[in-house]
Amino acid sequence: MNQNPVSIQHLFHSYGSKVIYEDLSLEFEQGNIYGLLGKNGVGKTTLIKILMGFLKPKAGECRIFGDPANAISAGTRERVGLLFERHLTYQFFSIEQIERFMSSFYPRWKRENYYELVDVLGLPGSHKIAWMSEGQRSQVVLGLILAQDPELLILDDYSMGLDAGYRRLFVDFLREHLKDGKHTVILTSHVIQDMNRFVDNVVFLRRGGQAHVTRLDDFMRNFICYRLTRSAATREGEKTLSELASGRAGHIHGDIVNIEEHPEYFDIFSFRDIHVVTEALTSLNVVSGSVTLQTIPMDIEDAFVGYTGRR
Repeated sequence: MNQNPVSIQHLFHSYGSKVIYEDLSLEFEQGNIYGLLGKNGVGKTTLIKILMGFLKPKAGECRIFGDPANAISAGTRERVGLLFERHLTYQFFSIEQIERFMSSFYPRWKRENYYELVDVLGLPGSHKIAWMSEGQRSQVVLGLILAQDPELLILDDYSMGLDAGYRRLFVDFLREHLKDGKHTVILTSHVIQDMNRFVDNVVFLRRGGQAHVTRLDDFMRNFICYRLTRSAATREGEKTLSELASGRAGHIHGDIVNIEEHPEYFDIFSFRDIHVVTEALTSLNVVSGSVTLQTIPMDIEDAFVGYTGRR
């Protein structure tokens, strides 16, 4: 039986009285690229710290290739590439020196992966990392990670310091590098648009540790924004929708994921079709009689904000 690269079962973690995960279970399968998405504070970086053994959860377990995440073997560690928050390097090394130094730690080292990215910078091999811009240093670190040829890549905000051109270069190169289906990637990024060209699956984390995992193409096809003008709602219905949108009224409705309030209308987000959403609004007594909802096209950023909420 094949072991998934990452397996999380009944994870619980908190900082004092603030619960980050209550009962989180996730499986990350081989050969897939996962985008880990969620608003600030929902626990994306905390989850990566747990995956890499930097934090031990209060309860539950997290396993990397079968090993406990906080006690992985040296052999398992060689199979994992990590980029964590900041692009850190030995700045006193040159481009060539750091490649030689790092290669001694990884038996599967592929120096051609490193130089394929770094050569784009057009700098001599003797150029010191200390003399580089943040974006150039980022490119060096990404090259070093890919040269490890890890089976599992964990990239926490890989786009930090990269301009649009370098981001596109890295995404295209990594996609080509991973097409053999033998590698697994878990990544976060504040540039949501990159996900559309890159990831296979998205993992939406919400406050309290709830998670929704879906293929990105399924999410974009099935997650829908419906617009209801204020004039179409009853006076009491406007008040109810406003309270639901602000969170003052608690749970919205089983068929409605989120409501966003605007001066002239409410946007209502759901995985259900227009008839089901109309019935849900009727059951909430926010509309009376027949009502017309407008379907609003969304890009990936619109859908992300619609699912997680603006607040």
